[in-house]
Amino acid sequence: MNYRILLVEDDSGIARAIAQQANMWGLEIKCVTNFREVMAEFSAYCPHLVLLDISLPFYNGYHWCSEIRKVSKVPIIFISSASDNMNIVMAVNMGADDFIAKPFDQSVLIAKIQAMLRRTYDFASAAPVLEHRGATLNTGDNTLTYGQQQIQLSKNEYRILLTLMENKGKVVSREKLMERLWETDSFIDDNTLTVNINRLRKKLDAAGLNSFIITKFGVGYLIA
Repeated sequence: MNYRILLVEDDSGIARAIAQQANMWGLEIKCVTNFREVMAEFSAYCPHLVLLDISLPFYNGYHWCSEIRKVSKVPIIFISSASDNMNIVMAVNMGADDFIAKPFDQSVLIAKIQAMLRRTYDFASAAPVLEHRGATLNTGDNTLTYGQQQIQLSKNEYRILLTLMENKGKVVSREKLMERLWETDSFIDDNTLTVNINRLRKKLDAAGLNSFIITKFGVGYLIA
């Protein structure tokens, strides 16, 4: 699995060094460039882990940690030279999973990232989850959880939602959705796909997830 890491670091030299080291270890990394719109980049990229500095332009790392925690349980590791006990305690209380003090050894950083990814997505064969708007799709038991509700999905409904959530922020064509459904030995034609999407939408609406799937007429579907 190619893990995606979002790096929120305004020192371009440090960001470049981390990105190069991460790439060497087969990790996909995106460096935030617009520090006013960190959440927009987070939503578009859908990372498996976030590396977050404290001192940033416009809003500090605590602000963005809090914003991310409103919508996701993705692991967050703070990297900061402000490594006194107060900052470490505040970071953890804001929802961070780890804190690495600058300056750090690049190999130590990568080891901590890999350990965090293993614990979150691989440990004890734990199934990865995809999240959006507080809804969690569990790829282990094919269920969608929202608040206290567990929404049961048919095989086709799960596959449709999985494909859309894997491509969050991107339009997925009807053809691509049908191809994904064929992979499960379930031949789906255009009309059957429409029926499945309508059923899925009714389940989402009933759970309070209105307009979760957006139609782009003539193009496909989108979760954004």
